Amino acid sequence: MTGKPKATRRASQAAAASPGVVVEIVGRQRLLAVNVVWLERLARRAVLAIGADGAEIGVLIVDDRRIARLHDEWMQDPEPTDVITFDLGSDPPRRLVGDIAVSAETAKRMAKELGWQPRHELAYYLVHGLLHLAGYDDLTPGDRRRMRKAERDVMIAVGLPTPPRRRASRLRSRHAR
Repeated sequence: MTGKPKATRRASQAAAASPGVVVEIVGRQRLLAVNVVWLERLARRAVLAIGADGAEIGVLIVDDRRIARLHDEWMQDPEPTDVITFDLGSDPPRRLVGDIAVSAETAKRMAKELGWQPRHELAYYLVHGLLHLAGYDDLTPGDRRRMRKAERDVMIAVGLPTPPRRRASRLRSRHAR
């Protein structure tokens, strides 16, 4: 078969359902079965819940090895992480434009540790990345509290459970500009 990968075709076909919001999801891992149609719809609902004027989002679902490579290349940290956001938009970010890499392997591991579904953990990473594109950050304690509240609000708005509280999480998401 030639052309776009199946996940990309589905996302492109669904683009007509939400004018102004384009989401393309590509899976490059085999550790966690991911329903890309579900995740793409969730991303669209999250963009609307955030209040953005529109979006052009690329989502790459990878394993820990691949996200560690990206982490090292873009942030000079060779350790795997949960999510890396590449903001390609402008300030102020009324239209979300960027790429988000999420680790399905980390989502699977953390979901087991936290006692909830891996797909919810993966969705949480996506929401976190979208909020970075919307201008949220989590570098200071105040910013982190504001972002965590926004994460909970968006998760509720898209019909998902709120993330379990993480005390001193070993992983930190990354945001590249």
